[in-house]
Amino acid sequence: MSLRVRLMLVFAVVALVAAASASGIAYWLNRDAVLNRTQNAALDDFNKSLEDITRTLPRQPDCHDLDVAAQQMASSSQKYEVLLLTDRNGRPGCAAYSDEKTFHRGIVPEALEKAVNKRRELDSSNAYEYHLYWQRISLDGEPYLVGGAKVIGGGPTGYMLKSLDTERMDLNSLAWSLGIATGLALIGSALLAQAAAATVLRPVRRLADAARKLGEGKLDTRLRVSGTDELADLSRTFNRTAESLQKRVEDLSSREASSRRFVADMSHELRTPLTAITAVTEVLEEEVDSLDPMIAPAVQLVVSETRRLNDLVENLMEVTRFDAGTARLVLDDVDVADQVTACIDARAWLDAVELDAERGIVARLDPRRLDVILANLIGNALKHGGSPVRVSIRPAADDLLIEVHDHGPGIPEEVLPHVFDRFYKASASRPRSEGSGLGLSIALENAHIHGGEITAANSSEGGAVFTLRLPMDASRVIEGADKAERAGKKDCKKDRDRKDKRSER
Repeated sequence: MSLRVRLMLVFAVVALVAAASASGIAYWLNRDAVLNRTQNAALDDFNKSLEDITRTLPRQPDCHDLDVAAQQMASSSQKYEVLLLTDRNGRPGCAAYSDEKTFHRGIVPEALEKAVNKRRELDSSNAYEYHLYWQRISLDGEPYLVGGAKVIGGGPTGYMLKSLDTERMDLNSLAWSLGIATGLALIGSALLAQAAAATVLRPVRRLADAARKLGEGKLDTRLRVSGTDELADLSRTFNRTAESLQKRVEDLSSREASSRRFVADMSHELRTPLTAITAVTEVLEEEVDSLDPMIAPAVQLVVSETRRLNDLVENLMEVTRFDAGTARLVLDDVDVADQVTACIDARAWLDAVELDAERGIVARLDPRRLDVILANLIGNALKHGGSPVRVSIRPAADDLLIEVHDHGPGIPEEVLPHVFDRFYKASASRPRSEGSGLGLSIALENAHIHGGEITAANSSEGGAVFTLRLPMDASRVIEGADKAERAGKKDCKKDRDRKDKRSER
């Protein structure tokens, strides 16, 4: 869930809880106020009417007088119905109704009737024998107020029934109004959350964009800082971090460039004396049969080590070109089977290598770099594996697969992740290599520059298998590299322009 949605949900929940709580409290307060006001007004009016009207009646009123009194009491502005009851010597007397259909004795709750007729002892806390009692009831789903009192001194007992339907409608209207207010508060909170989210997320998005640019290598990326809040502090921290990272990367890049220059310069400087030494060793090698048998082994050692040193210098120069990014492909249409055959024949490996390839598989590759890859893979298999080495070639969709399978003991599992590392040599499980430890890493770099890959694994039949995967046409790789280079130049130009503008300011 995004931060924007979470902020809006939090705002909405808080607003909903606050609005619902406020509306609920307001509703219950208004409800009690409305009901109490209506109830008190009706009960006070009934109590006064009962006292005033029954005072004019005889002590034992007849039924006609009682009916007249009930009608007079019901004519009050409070609009309630009246029931008056008398008793004679403990027996039921007359019952007078203002409207018998609306209010009759069966409607009066039993508990209320008992409370009204209950005589209370007089004491310091109770000055009257009988009191006014009331109860809210519901008839056919409508609310009513029922009140009752007994006239002190032997008068009739009166009951009143008042409808509270008007108050219920008023309270329903109030509830709807509060509900609408709650909904509007929820909508307002959503809009406020949207505004707050935009305010909060705008600098967060800028920070995310800056972090992405920084991850893409644009180390001069900085954020514009304004304000003193936490997000401004975060932006300042990002700028300081980016500046420190830029300085560190520039320092490391400078050191790496110096190291590459040193290796390249050293390799170039070594080539001149190596050329002379190589010429001398070639002369000594031709004369080795005529030399003293005690000297011949030393001469042969010098010749082999000179060749090894010459290979090391050439490999170092090749690695330097890869590190500097100056290595380029020179593409040509290559018959892969012929190329592999030429590589094997040039190194006199025909007796030790089996070739499984169809003629006519043509790929657009750099033949020199393909020869370097094949020579390193096959030579490594012959040195560390065992003959015969089988080389199989097959097309796979838009790719070319070349597998080099030896018949040696295989590669230990702990060595497999490191076989393409520079200057890495296998453990004691394989014979010590006479090479420089750069052959496989150079082969991998040549595969990468084609847009391909080399993997190493152990075969279930025994021995190690190196699989070379190259595109059938590496032209697309060159086009992609050229586009990336042009884009990089444009970015560099834009960065320079921005720096120039900042310096002008």
